[in-house]
Amino acid sequence: MNTLMSTDFNFPGQQSVYKGKVREVYTLEDDILVMVATDRLSAFDVVMPKGIPYKGQILNQIATKMMEATADIVPNWLMATPDPNVTVGKACEPFKVEMVIRGYMSGHAAREYKAGKRLLCGVPMSEGMKENDKFPEPIITPATKAEKGDHDEDISKEDILKRGIVSKEDYEVLEKYTRALFQRGTEIAAKRGLILVDTKYEFGKTKDGKIVLIDEIHTPDSSRYFYADGYDERQAKGEPQKQLSKEFVRQWLISNGFQGLEGQSVPEMSDEYIESVSNRYIELFENITGDTFVKADVTNFQERILTNVKAYLSK
Repeated sequence: MNTLMSTDFNFPGQQSVYKGKVREVYTLEDDILVMVATDRLSAFDVVMPKGIPYKGQILNQIATKMMEATADIVPNWLMATPDPNVTVGKACEPFKVEMVIRGYMSGHAAREYKAGKRLLCGVPMSEGMKENDKFPEPIITPATKAEKGDHDEDISKEDILKRGIVSKEDYEVLEKYTRALFQRGTEIAAKRGLILVDTKYEFGKTKDGKIVLIDEIHTPDSSRYFYADGYDERQAKGEPQKQLSKEFVRQWLISNGFQGLEGQSVPEMSDEYIESVSNRYIELFENITGDTFVKADVTNFQERILTNVKAYLSK
């Protein structure tokens, strides 16, 4: 299967390159970043051996659409999308925390709750809740931003401030932006018959001190969605929710004995399974955006991306 697993570009004015779990970020002159979304699949903070066809394109195009749909409430780093897998934006210093916000008790929150915890990142969770119940108000549960190969870790607002990871003044802006983005994301999802369950946002600061939204937003890798139709009935019956997110991959890995823990091996993903994951991502794209997914030409990723980025930069 033709997938984009890694890149090795040398763009005009290139100064450095950073390779994350899924994205590769090239820093150019004049504070310009070129971010390439690969087809790598990460789960439990581990990059899987095989890529998912079109995954990078899907995440990049959803994120671009959502950045454009929220630019009126929160400034972001986006300048252009010259290629289906590429975003060009303003360079900034990333904050070393991910702002996770949860409207429902699902995924990691539900696993912690089942383990008997009633405090998540310093935020209390009420007794008597069931998995996928709605919180009375969305809760912010930050995580430290891990390097490739390390695990993100839960952290409370108090610890973030005490350890000086983010200043109090800046953190209040991050909180305000996080709530505004989640509200907008919730409204966009509702128009598509979806519920935005939880998501994460990342922010950075430009050289002139402006806090901006960076990375991706409201994608199936960074967010969890439920289908709104039938949500109440499924909750009442104690049935699993029908959802749109990467959680189906996590559940497959768990069922095959893998949760990213020491000593565990990544299970083999057959070509048939990988194709089914690719098709699921396409379904996610079309449900989240309301657009028909158009597959980009993947015969030569490197040449296509290099040509498109150079053409943009030359302007």
